[in-house]
Amino acid sequence: MQIDITTLTGLVLYKKNMRTPTLQYLYLQKPVTMVIIICIISVLPWIGLGDFSTKGEPREASVAISMLETGNWVLPQVYANEFAYKPPMAHWLMAAFSYPQGYVSEFTSRLPSTLAFICLMGCTLVFFGRRIKFQQAFIATLLLLTCVEMHRAAMTTRVDMLLTTFIVIGLYQLFRWEDRLELKGLPIIIPILLGCAVLTKGPVGIILPLFVFGVYLLMLRKYSLLTIFKALLYIGVASSFLPLLWYIAAWKQGGDKFLNVVLAENFGRFFHLDTPDITYDLGHENGVWYNFVTLAGGFIPWTIFFFFSIFGLKWQLKNISFKQIAKDSWNNILSMEKEKLFSLVALVCIIFFYSLPSSKRSVYLMPAYPFIAIFLAQYAIYITEYRTKVTRIFAAFLVSVTTVVLIAIGLTMTGIIDPVAIASQYTSRPSTLTQVEAVSNMFSSGCGLTVCIVIIVLIALLTVLYQMSKKINIKILYATIALTFAINLLVDGVIMRGIRQEGSARPFAERVMKEYPLTKDNMFVMNNLKVYRNLYGLNFYLGNRFHNFEEVMPKEGFFFATPSDLEVVQKNYGGQYTFNILTSSERIIHEVRRPVLLCSFLRIE
Repeated sequence: MQIDITTLTGLVLYKKNMRTPTLQYLYLQKPVTMVIIICIISVLPWIGLGDFSTKGEPREASVAISMLETGNWVLPQVYANEFAYKPPMAHWLMAAFSYPQGYVSEFTSRLPSTLAFICLMGCTLVFFGRRIKFQQAFIATLLLLTCVEMHRAAMTTRVDMLLTTFIVIGLYQLFRWEDRLELKGLPIIIPILLGCAVLTKGPVGIILPLFVFGVYLLMLRKYSLLTIFKALLYIGVASSFLPLLWYIAAWKQGGDKFLNVVLAENFGRFFHLDTPDITYDLGHENGVWYNFVTLAGGFIPWTIFFFFSIFGLKWQLKNISFKQIAKDSWNNILSMEKEKLFSLVALVCIIFFYSLPSSKRSVYLMPAYPFIAIFLAQYAIYITEYRTKVTRIFAAFLVSVTTVVLIAIGLTMTGIIDPVAIASQYTSRPSTLTQVEAVSNMFSSGCGLTVCIVIIVLIALLTVLYQMSKKINIKILYATIALTFAINLLVDGVIMRGIRQEGSARPFAERVMKEYPLTKDNMFVMNNLKVYRNLYGLNFYLGNRFHNFEEVMPKEGFFFATPSDLEVVQKNYGGQYTFNILTSSERIIHEVRRPVLLCSFLRIE
């Protein structure tokens, strides 16, 4: 009997795989699949848990409601007769995912961000895994998917995760274009990705990648300025085609008002313009320092690891002039491998780019995160190999914090301690105490999901302790990543679910719909962010049916406002209207940090 060598090899590999632990097999044979599975478990089961309790999520989700109800997919309404400020790519996806069930939910509205996150993690591993040491690329991806900023963005109904994915994958493709084709031709995928980025959040989707790629080409010192200019122009023109179709269609609907909003959103924020034509509240004004603070906060817990490592390094002061240090550093940068040089250029350019505008937010910097993670992973591997105590100290710190949290959870679940009573000793702020009570109730109720998640955290904690006893640093690092993953499950599956439910406008919306004759034509609010607070969550849960009181000036109807805003309205319109308070929300609505009132009003003839 003869056995084919291929068959024999297959049998050997099969038996080997049978003896190999599942995680090890996935890492060795199916690493991308493994990362995607981790991403799915990390975010997908949890995005439908908890109502909207912030301003941003229901504001974006309401656009999808408008698309489904009106059929206007070009320039739909977002709040009180106002068209959406951002391009519609994210809202198209929300509406498309919501279409089969016939309504927009928290799950379907958050799904585009979640899928974009999963796609970005997989593409990051593939891109860097083929070009640098695979272990470094793998750890970088794990650090990226467990850090606070990226994980949070994957869980929310916002456009930023989608924008980040289009920009970063677009940058990956630009690198491949130069590396493989030396700027010859133009792969169709590049203008599609950058065009989708523009359709997600405006011209920054083209400008930022071109800025990064242009600087990278200059750093290569391989192409003439004319060649670089032609390449960038080619990319810019090709990538603008799809977005221009929408901008033209939107301009035909919105006219000059639409152009004013485009100016405010894309140039007003950047250059801090202040003209009568710009009526949009620019907001989010911060200094340059803000970007570095948010980067440190966004990479938690790995910035804590970095902080601990500083004390483990051996510092040697050399008698070298600053000029020489700068020259050596520059030469080292120019001699980098292309992948590392590209990553360095990308992260520096992105941070610099978002340091220029007066408007700054932590989510703006997310395109830099994958490139920062590459260097952070390289540094983490170095620390685990050559500064062994640092990894163990960080693991001990994470274990200590988690242990304290688990003990507090256990005491809460058994009723031994009352977190609200403890918190009241340190603060009297009603909103804070309400949130503490909401989270406490999630644990004290002892539901099956909560118990399962707590057990997972406990298992991850014990795994870290076991690996610490074995003193194999790289395994300790992987174990701490697993513990961070489990902590994210605890936050998403229990803590944030309680906070969101407590601060949601849904109960108030459902109650007033039952008790009062509210229709799509008789619900009014003020829509002027410079003076009043917008009730985005309440608008979403009432079906995106608010109308602008100042614009319509109706004869009668129902009016929603916070108590302080109602005082301003009565002061401004008391001579023209009478307002009668009908009811109030039973609790504070988290997005406005106040209760909300429902009034009836009648114009004085």
